[in-house]
Amino acid sequence: PEETVTSSFASFIHAVQPEHLSKAVCHRSKRMILDSIGVGLVGSTTHVFNIALQYCRELYSSAAVSSVYGKPGIKLSPTLAAFTNGVATHSMDFDDTWHPATHPSGAVLPALLAASQMLPPSTKPNGLDFLLAFNVGLEVQGRLMHFSSEAHNIPKRFHPPSVVGTMGSAAATAKLLSLSIAQCTHALGIAASLAGAPMANAATQAKPLHMGNATRLGFEAALLAARGMEANPFILDDIPGCSGFSAFYSVYQPKPLSVPNDHHEFLLEKQDIAFKRFPAHLGMHWVVDAALSVRNLFINYAGSFSPSLIRTIVLKIPVSKYINRPFPSSEHQARHSFQFNACTALLDGEVGLSSFTENSIHRQELRELLDKVVVEHPEDNVANFDKMYGEVALLLHSGDVLTGKCDTFYGHWRKPLSRESLLKKFRSNASHVLSEEKIETIITTVDNLENLSDSSQL
Repeated sequence: PEETVTSSFASFIHAVQPEHLSKAVCHRSKRMILDSIGVGLVGSTTHVFNIALQYCRELYSSAAVSSVYGKPGIKLSPTLAAFTNGVATHSMDFDDTWHPATHPSGAVLPALLAASQMLPPSTKPNGLDFLLAFNVGLEVQGRLMHFSSEAHNIPKRFHPPSVVGTMGSAAATAKLLSLSIAQCTHALGIAASLAGAPMANAATQAKPLHMGNATRLGFEAALLAARGMEANPFILDDIPGCSGFSAFYSVYQPKPLSVPNDHHEFLLEKQDIAFKRFPAHLGMHWVVDAALSVRNLFINYAGSFSPSLIRTIVLKIPVSKYINRPFPSSEHQARHSFQFNACTALLDGEVGLSSFTENSIHRQELRELLDKVVVEHPEDNVANFDKMYGEVALLLHSGDVLTGKCDTFYGHWRKPLSRESLLKKFRSNASHVLSEEKIETIITTVDNLENLSDSSQL
């Protein structure tokens, strides 16, 4: 039969081998795995995670073989463990971000961790199999996003992890379970029927469910395909009059994914990842670095940070409705507010975990700064994580103007975190629930993942 886009993806998933992973891809993906585990561990301390965990424990209890982040005495059925750990990963919006825009690790890693524990001892995947499956999940997400120019910009309609993340989870799990080409095809088709969540639920407790559902439902799609369920074998193709995966994008131009021969260049080789230094939407990192820059200028100017000297705070940011929140009233709104993050950085000289507590959000001195904010949207500042910038200008009562600007924050793929910074973030996150000894064991395990004989040890 004639090859289709969908069949080419299925063939790739089936045929790709560990030797196709370059040193750069292994290095970058292991950094992502370590960061994602740390983010999941600190996320297991959140309220929304506990809601999801309680829900899973009360409603489902069979086949409880898979571990839950931060809860050593609790195991769940594999797909629910994936769901719960996915919620933990995105509960603080602290997880990695790619370009085109999505959060790739959190949609894939929890499914693979749960599946590794699910499989019987005789068929446990080794660490290299695990690393390959992880990269298959990333590759499928990246390729699908490149089918639409719409996906390159900050989203307006669908939350990307709920769309491409579900497909990536299905592909990664299908690879780990060694499904046939036909089964891989059906796994993608089933996953497409389980994908999608609206952006209107951003900045609410429902948003982390998008990640939990992506990793869980993609996992379930692969399991259903393994058991013989079938779906449309042209789900990724652009067929006029009958939308498949194209339903999620206004412009959709799919291309086949070549079966790897002696070499395959993964997208992660071409496009590195962004790691967040504090738990908030990626767009916040530009305005925070700009705010910290102008804060230093202000201290040099006035000797200390004195809000009473400021008449107006001008933020020059891209147009993006769901992260333009003048007066956030909850931690999830605060994580999605240009205004809140800029003013917190100005007031405190940093943004961190404690910035999003109730006491920090509702401080009178912070509210007074928020009252001074004016937002502008320059035409050259586009809502695109590869092109946008953040600018913070302080208009003083004296008539002087101080300005800070950031076009590439520390942690962006153009300015990646050093290993020292990544380890510092991981240790800080993991220390909320694990001992120092266990933290160091995880670091060593991920560093040597390709040599691990049983990936369920992770």
